[in-house]
Amino acid sequence: MALPSPPELIGQSATWLESLEQVSLSALVERPILVIGERGTGKELIAERLHYLSPRWDKPFVKVNCGALSEDLLDSELFGHEAGAFTGATKRRQGRFEQADGGTLFLDEIATASMQVQEKLLRVVEYGEFQRLGGEDTITTDVRIVAATNVDLPARAAEGRFRPDLLDRLAFDVITLAPLRARPEDIILLAEHFGQRIARELEGDFPGWSRSALEAMCAHSWPGNVRELRNAAERATFRTMAAQANGAPIGPVLITADLLDPFNSPWRPPKDLSTPISPQPVATVLTETRPAEKRPAPAKPADDLPVDLNAAVADLEKRLIEAALEACRGHQRKAADHLGLSYHQMRGLLRKYGYGRDGAGGETNSSGPGNEPLTQNE
Repeated sequence: MALPSPPELIGQSATWLESLEQVSLSALVERPILVIGERGTGKELIAERLHYLSPRWDKPFVKVNCGALSEDLLDSELFGHEAGAFTGATKRRQGRFEQADGGTLFLDEIATASMQVQEKLLRVVEYGEFQRLGGEDTITTDVRIVAATNVDLPARAAEGRFRPDLLDRLAFDVITLAPLRARPEDIILLAEHFGQRIARELEGDFPGWSRSALEAMCAHSWPGNVRELRNAAERATFRTMAAQANGAPIGPVLITADLLDPFNSPWRPPKDLSTPISPQPVATVLTETRPAEKRPAPAKPADDLPVDLNAAVADLEKRLIEAALEACRGHQRKAADHLGLSYHQMRGLLRKYGYGRDGAGGETNSSGPGNEPLTQNE
């Protein structure tokens, strides 16, 4: 059976190498460690490296995401429970502290833990003992804690949202990871690694990066850090290799806006979903969607006068009404909104031009609110 080894951590920037050196030193001292960094900076990988470089490397490495569980579930997950402790607890269950005995317990998103759970964590960190949920027996455990967060814990403690005494006990050493935008030397190195990795999964040869792709990646801010870069590099490589397999010219991988940001789309929902999308002006719909032979004739220049203005206006009104009704599938109230008219103004124009009577002027007599049939008495 192969022995576990520290995870591979890629980077050559000075800030990254300093962090790895700090990890190597801190791993040797069996005290709680706090890892801080933005999302996607590799906090869990650092926690794993701390474990596998420590004297506990051959003991369990147990992970708990505190942000994924409610207060009661997190309490049970960490400390276990006795049979009958709550509805559905039919038998005793060991918690993660018991499972990690002798090894390392990684508490991800520690800032989301409730004050009650923090109080129990405080005791187990200080004295190495706890009680299962619903139990009375005191259980001892030998666990090294590595906690991680992407928020400013001292600020949370100052606001009363995190226990200062727990913060003091977790922060024997604090490893703060730099965001990817502060490590530009590592971007190309990581992109090359991720591109080659997915090419191997696809059982093909990595085409390499174009110069423009490398420049685009180095200029990007990467708010999701290494995780976001991995997705972008693998997405771009996959699409390039797929296109070349279907006959596209062979060449290096390019990066476009939608590959850097997969949410980049003209149809992306607005931030405020309560704000309706403005309908396309009827004049635009008329120009873009109606057959050429049905489009309104352009206005005649002055030298073509005289002209019957009333007839021209009536013709234009009828064409716009038809276009609005067509765009709204015959719904009169919606068509009125498209034309900037009130419902009653729209009804007046429909009566004026004989729409909806004995089939004249198109199908405007669909039933439903805002679409009442026209009558002879209106």
